[in-house]
Amino acid sequence: MSRLKETYLNEIKDAMQKKFEYKNEMQIPKLDKIVINMGVGEAKENRKVLDTAVKDLETITGQKAVVTRAKNSVANFKLREGQPIGCKVTLRGEKMYEFLDRLVNLALPRVRDFR
Repeated sequence: MSRLKETYLNEIKDAMQKKFEYKNEMQIPKLDKIVINMGVGEAKENRKVLDTAVKDLETITGQKAVVTRAKNSVANFKLREGQPIGCKVTLRGEKMYEFLDRLVNLALPRVRDFR
C-alpha cells in the first residue's frame, strides 16, 4: 500500500470525521481518480506531434494514453468533428496514489514558485 493511502486511511480519515462531525463514513471526501489531459494544438496539422504527446504521457504515468477527438466542428480553429486533438490518461487505485505521491513530493517542489 502506498504512503499516501496509508496516511489517508490511518490519520486523515479519522481527523476529518472528528473535525467535521460526519455521521456516516461515506460522507468523508476521498480520491476516486486522477485524469491527466494534454491538448495538442498542432495535432490537426502534424500527426507525429500527437504521437510524441501520447508517448510522453505514457512515460509519465506508466499507463496507456487514449487519444481524444473533437466533439464539435469549430470553423475559427479549422477543426472538424472527430479530428484527434489531444490525449488523456485516467489513473485509479494504487497507481493513482503512487502518481500523486511522486507529483507532490518530487515534481512540484522542484518548480521554482511552488510553496
